[in-house]
Amino acid sequence: MMCTPDATHDPNLSSWVESANEVDADFPIQNLPFGVFQRLDRAETPRVGVAIGNQILDLAACHALGLLDTLSEPVQAACVASALNDLMALGRAASLPLRHHLSQLLRMGHDTVAISQALVPMSQAQLLLPAQIGDYTDFYASIFHATNVGKLFRPDNPLLPNYKYVPIAYHGRASSIVPSGTPIQRPSGQWKRPDEAVPTFTRSQSLDYELEVGCFVGRGNELGQPIAIDQAEDHLFGLCLVNDWSARDLQAWEYQPLGPFLAKSFATTLSPWVVTMEALAPFRCPAFTRPAADPSPLPYLTALSNQEYGGIALTLEVLLTSTQMRQQNSPPLHISQSTFQQMYWTLAQMLTHHTSNGCNLRPGDLFASGTVSGMEPGSAGCLLERTQRGTQPILLPTGESRSFLEAGDEVILRGYCEQEGYTRIGLGECRGQVT
Repeated sequence: MMCTPDATHDPNLSSWVESANEVDADFPIQNLPFGVFQRLDRAETPRVGVAIGNQILDLAACHALGLLDTLSEPVQAACVASALNDLMALGRAASLPLRHHLSQLLRMGHDTVAISQALVPMSQAQLLLPAQIGDYTDFYASIFHATNVGKLFRPDNPLLPNYKYVPIAYHGRASSIVPSGTPIQRPSGQWKRPDEAVPTFTRSQSLDYELEVGCFVGRGNELGQPIAIDQAEDHLFGLCLVNDWSARDLQAWEYQPLGPFLAKSFATTLSPWVVTMEALAPFRCPAFTRPAADPSPLPYLTALSNQEYGGIALTLEVLLTSTQMRQQNSPPLHISQSTFQQMYWTLAQMLTHHTSNGCNLRPGDLFASGTVSGMEPGSAGCLLERTQRGTQPILLPTGESRSFLEAGDEVILRGYCEQEGYTRIGLGECRGQVT
């Protein structure tokens, strides 16, 4: 069932945590995303927290203070765990009442004497991966990205015939998923220049970012039991930002006939906060409107609710800063902006197709959208598109140019939702610097 707006989305709500009330804050009281952190000044196990302004509400500390006593025992146990998997497994029956409870604790007018003891400044915390990720799947759900990339390699046949019928994906590498801020090492591998007879093994010269949206699985499914399209939303926990780093030269040589391998498995960066589907309720919108000539999705991928509300009005941005830019105190360069609303396949369709053969998903599994690109100029979600395979470099404020990423470059992904009548909420940032 689709989440719907409720009292926790009231734009008139404000928090006693003052930074949450700032204009364009990513984490107002209407958001309340979950994450996992450790204090920098203490040797302690990771703890579940909730972002509110520039602070973290420590749920284990809330439990110790007796502030969660009205919640069920399974929810309380999930709040004192060291990852979000237990909370994800409980589904919306747990995350929704927890959201309402936290909203009450953090809103203006509540007694703050006890709960203020559970706040931790983000500046004093290390943000970790939000869940233990057992499996990671990366989709290819933007028809604009698929078409743009196809034109670069197959000008006469850019979009393969299966694309409009099946949500394309590959199984990624969960072990190399890292939290935002982790340095990214340039990978090595085989690649073959067009003018050479045999490949060589060397460092990639065409390192790229990919702007993506990640979705964490909440309740899983048993092996052999597909999830129907009209039930898929019940299995989605929340969203984060994903940078699926890609070595384009390695990828071009190795991807045929079985798809991505070493060009993708060296690193994938996640933003630390998971914005729940409940928080996103005011920003649901119709699924992408397909051209009249396109085939309709097959029946197992079709539901009226998905067509009417399967999209998300989520704006995404990419920014870039080089070593020289930072030395000159130049602000990050805004490279692109796109919207998740233009994805050809919805999150529910991705999850339903993923399980349609009986594949079992588990709480904390991650799937990503693939590069989010749009139809407008300046909406390309990667350098491969943005620079036309390196032939149209980006000019930086320092006079430098970039066809692909260089050492010291830092890529910053941002995302936010805006809707008239509701408070803007953000996904935070996803950062990674190339070493």
